Amino acid sequence: MNPDDFVAALRGAAPYVHAHNGRTFVIAFGGEAALREDFERFIHDLALLHSLGVRLVLVHGVRPQIEAQLAARQIAPQFSGDLRITDAPTMECVKAAVGILRMDIEARLSTGLASTPMGGARLKVAGGNWVTARPVGVRDGVDHLLTGEVRRIDVASIENALDEGRIAVLSPIGYSPTGETFNLRAGDVAQAVATGLKADKLVFLLNADPDRWQLADDTGDAGQLPLREAEKLLARPAIQASLSPEDRALLQSALAAGRGGVERVHLIGSEPSGALLRELYTRDGCGLMFHADDNYEAVREASIEDIGGILALIQPLEAAGVLVARSREQLEIEISLFDVMVRDGTVIACAALIPFPEDAVGEFSCVAVHPDYRREGRAEALLKRAEESAASLGITRLFALTTHTPHWFIEHGFVAGTPNDLPAAKARLYNWQRKSMVLVKTL
Repeated sequence: MNPDDFVAALRGAAPYVHAHNGRTFVIAFGGEAALREDFERFIHDLALLHSLGVRLVLVHGVRPQIEAQLAARQIAPQFSGDLRITDAPTMECVKAAVGILRMDIEARLSTGLASTPMGGARLKVAGGNWVTARPVGVRDGVDHLLTGEVRRIDVASIENALDEGRIAVLSPIGYSPTGETFNLRAGDVAQAVATGLKADKLVFLLNADPDRWQLADDTGDAGQLPLREAEKLLARPAIQASLSPEDRALLQSALAAGRGGVERVHLIGSEPSGALLRELYTRDGCGLMFHADDNYEAVREASIEDIGGILALIQPLEAAGVLVARSREQLEIEISLFDVMVRDGTVIACAALIPFPEDAVGEFSCVAVHPDYRREGRAEALLKRAEESAASLGITRLFALTTHTPHWFIEHGFVAGTPNDLPAAKARLYNWQRKSMVLVKTL
């Protein structure tokens, strides 16, 4: 990698390193992930998350491993819909598959060779009888026998393990107070654990590519949907029909987690390698995300904490001569006049409304949008907010000064004016050497 690209990538990830430190993430992956050639690399990525201060809970599936055990014992698999019927011989296969895969996961997490990415990690893994289950029972006339559903999660024990710096690992197995063992859906376990822990994120690593789902067509520029919109879309028969039974079940678990208080639920494919890190440590990530909070991308009044983000936006434009330079001190004085658009905690756009109440005029000023988010209506959203604020202040006209983007203002209702159209206080400060175009809009 080019050294400059490496430094830029590291700096770009820094806000997420700070934001995720000390947070609790539940990461669920199917047994198919363990059969992939790059499974060890995925384990290395999990170790890196732990090293970066993330409190990790892992929930693994085991479907293909169960199928392999059944085939080896010449037992025919039984399903009712997409739910496995677990009789006693099948339960023996489930136990064998879970035990073998779980030991393999723990062994890989225990690696500490200096020649590998796990060098110096010294990870500690914890597990236990943390899931209490009950039988699914008879559904549609079919007794599911030892197939179960989650009844309760021992949240306190998992929290204790995380507080001790351990990675908690859960298998899709639950126990009853009478000593029975039940075969569970891994997605249901992950949802119940994330809800019980009030996890900051629940991440599902899928076999499918969620970017190719019909659902993804409605997720905007970077694959995010408010939870309530996701629920509406998934209620459509056409979208339901476009998904596999397994994916539908995982999506129902994702929605249930969002309704249960998990603010961010991520659905990512296993391709490309490193998808987990891309989703968590880059601004746009990959895959789909459902967010229960309304402020994932929001326009709001700026605060003093936003000054660094605003400066990062406007300084390149100042250097290019697009904007008039503002010092940090000046920005601190004027911060109450700014609105910002924030995406996942990062300022991606800003604008200021500077009122001249004696003339019932306002200046729409210092408009800047991050290069990754231009031409998507964000400056227009800031203008609309400025117009609403101006109307509440009794302002009847807006003006803007620009040397580079007059067409954008004209497209949004401004007309060409002259310095004589400026309020007296602004006209005295007009820079005749810069010769900015004056554009005016009547509200």
